[in-house]
Amino acid sequence: MPRISVLIVDDSAVVRQVLSEILREDPGIEVLGAASDPIFARRRMNLRWPDVMIVDVEMPRMDGITFLRRIMAERPTPVVICSSLTKKGAETTMQALSAGAVEVIGKPQLGVKGFLQEGASELIGAVKAAARANLRRVRPFAAESTVPKGPRTEAVRVAAVEPRPGTARRVVAIGASTGGTQALEVILARLPHSSPGLVIVEHMPEKFTAAFAGRLNTLSEIEVKEAENNDPVLPGRALIAPGGRHLLLRRRGAEYFVEVANGPRVNRHRPSVDVLFRSAAKAAGADALGIILTGMGDDGAAGLAEMRNAGASTIAQDERSCVVFGMPKEAIRRGGAGQVRSLETLAGGIMEFAGGS
Repeated sequence: MPRISVLIVDDSAVVRQVLSEILREDPGIEVLGAASDPIFARRRMNLRWPDVMIVDVEMPRMDGITFLRRIMAERPTPVVICSSLTKKGAETTMQALSAGAVEVIGKPQLGVKGFLQEGASELIGAVKAAARANLRRVRPFAAESTVPKGPRTEAVRVAAVEPRPGTARRVVAIGASTGGTQALEVILARLPHSSPGLVIVEHMPEKFTAAFAGRLNTLSEIEVKEAENNDPVLPGRALIAPGGRHLLLRRRGAEYFVEVANGPRVNRHRPSVDVLFRSAAKAAGADALGIILTGMGDDGAAGLAEMRNAGASTIAQDERSCVVFGMPKEAIRRGGAGQVRSLETLAGGIMEFAGGS
């Protein structure tokens, strides 16, 4: 099997060295080179075009966002963004994801070498996920979702459905990874104020989820926020798991709320989709809907099966609309998916669930 060729573009010599050393440890990856800025990178690419690029967003002569947009216009290529764990870095990363980047890795301003070495498995996983990405499913969703907050056309917005009288409050748990940022934009931008409460895990580094939730909030009629411990789960609200923390659904009487918790990684992830889904199975049972979206690996597959066994409705995103079909494919294989639906129909599926029996 051919190795994945990677080009690193970062103005930090330390970052270039550490990333190169980590990637060369994996026999399935070939490091083509490391460039200090996009101008040097473009010269290398004239000699051989990489399968995947790791790109910093803040560089001299040309910033990473401009470089990314030019590459996606010329020859779409999977790009992993390597961004600083700062507010500015997080905001810029949201622009990169909208421009077509498929994965994000973070780096602190201090102690970069040790931080990246500790996250070696995540880096290698991000590169391998990016290499498998279906870029035809990335760009249209990012463009489609740039809708201002407020009323939208009926072609985009899903009609509100009145819940059936006498039913318990319902809750939706969603898990996603590679390609999930664009997929969540598509879903949440179509939901009306009357949607059920949503709890969401997207595999994303610490510090970036607040900016991600803020972006989704500007694109959606519902409220979207980064979850805080004991936040109530309410109709018309979506709670995003903070990077680096697990998110669990809890129930107190007739009310749902979330627990934001530390803990070991599960399936190599924190937050983990399995942790969320298992808590939803226990707290909500048949009053829950579980949805597993695009992503590499198997996080969420076991949890979705537990939700289905507890009486919950469950949906896996179909292969055609996925950026990476790994997580939904594994959930389907294990029998956790009651339905398989395209991304474009998932908002409608949520509202069908809200008004169902």
